[in-house]
Amino acid sequence: MKPAVSPKDKVWEYKKFFCKARLMDLTAGGKIVVLNEDDAHENDLYASHRVILRTESGKEAVALIDLSPELVRRGEIMLFSEVAEELEASEDERIEIKHMQRPASIEFIKKKMDGFPLSAQETETIMRELMENRLSEAELASYITSLYIRGMSDDEVVGLTEAVVKTGQTLQLGKRPICDKHCIGGVAGNRTTMVVVPIVAAAGLYIPKTSSRSITSAAGTADTMETLCSVSLDIEEMRSIVRKARGCVVWGGALKLASADDKLIKIRNPLSLDPTGVMLASILAKKKSVGAEYVVIDLPIGRGAKIPDKAEAKKLASNFISIGKRLGMKIEVLVTDGSEPIGKGVGPALECIDVLSVLNNTGPWDLREKSCRLAGELLEMAGKVPKGRGFSAAQSILSSGKALAKFREIVELQGGKKNVKIGDVPAAAYKHKVVAQSQGRIFHIDNKMLSKVARAAGAPNDKAAGVLLCCERGDSVKKGDVLFEIHSNSETKLDFAIKALEGWEPVELRKVVLGTVG
Repeated sequence: MKPAVSPKDKVWEYKKFFCKARLMDLTAGGKIVVLNEDDAHENDLYASHRVILRTESGKEAVALIDLSPELVRRGEIMLFSEVAEELEASEDERIEIKHMQRPASIEFIKKKMDGFPLSAQETETIMRELMENRLSEAELASYITSLYIRGMSDDEVVGLTEAVVKTGQTLQLGKRPICDKHCIGGVAGNRTTMVVVPIVAAAGLYIPKTSSRSITSAAGTADTMETLCSVSLDIEEMRSIVRKARGCVVWGGALKLASADDKLIKIRNPLSLDPTGVMLASILAKKKSVGAEYVVIDLPIGRGAKIPDKAEAKKLASNFISIGKRLGMKIEVLVTDGSEPIGKGVGPALECIDVLSVLNNTGPWDLREKSCRLAGELLEMAGKVPKGRGFSAAQSILSSGKALAKFREIVELQGGKKNVKIGDVPAAAYKHKVVAQSQGRIFHIDNKMLSKVARAAGAPNDKAAGVLLCCERGDSVKKGDVLFEIHSNSETKLDFAIKALEGWEPVELRKVVLGTVG
């Protein structure tokens, strides 16, 4: 009797065959190869079948096949860039081709599409086959779409979170208590992480913070921190820094924490789909992977924010708390004003100046207050201070200079300058002032529009590019007063950002009539 094999390892017992590689310097939008039609049919292969490809050096990849009677000659296989890079294949290299069993995940994805819940084991299978590159982008898109349309139970969210954690490394710090924070985004500026981490670490708690880079905004926290030091660390470097300084701010994409999440994000973004259950699992898997016990979540609401009102925020907060409890984390949620930017700067360097200013006890009051609220919540949750004393304790740590000293320690450990200061932040070569065209009062400052202007100026790749706000909501302005400045290191991009303002009103004015806003 033949030994049993798991579905993970089983392939159909077909004769292997070999073809010479033909490399195409083009992307196919997925793992696709092209075989000669006659070669394929002789080996019982047809369009959209999966195959396992193996090079002479032992590199493997899973791909879907397409067929052509003329584009590829017999004995050849055309490799598009995605597959060629994974195999590290060279022109004319001998490639072994064999059939692959249909992934078990296909039936589970169809099950979810039909409206039935998935078990933890079924979800784990999907995540495993995702990591093994056994699923096509179309199949993964179907999975995400089914979760968006059908929704997810708490059991499914917990199952997905735990399955995603299993796909990557975990930070075994050997210290506690471990704190963490997260903001769901959508607010320009808002660099609270870079203030919260040093406050919490200076208080004696551990806070190994992984952050993201920008996707559609002018900067992510990782982009902003990178103006001062390296954020692309491996897990051992991260562990060493946190054990020394009690905190860090690093780019999550450089680590192998909850690896499946990054692949899911790549599928979600082009579809503009963000199923609530997947979002919860995505956030909490990253927290679970660093061993977080106490987590504060920032949910900004208001005009232009991701969450429009308190009712929706309250529902999402309840989900975070209940799911977190099942995963062994205590979670508190702060619903904050997300209708306008936090701080003055929008763009990596300008946001970094805001952070250093706050740590130096100057800087924007809104960034300082929000950061102290978030840090104070963590101090209370971890039992560092009595309930109701967290905010004042956070302010005290900030005022004393301990948070600045801790931030400088973290920056130096991550490869930055010793005793970093505002003068170390890169400045833009070119600036343009945008002025008020009439007298009035600032009624609204639009997050999305300011981010678009900053990106047009070159942010986040150009660290110094961005927008510097010179006004706040409620300010009275006269014609010719400066509303904001656009910064860039490229005259061309600065000009592009200026032209992008045509038809836009990032800073909205209302005329003052008889002492009222009309």
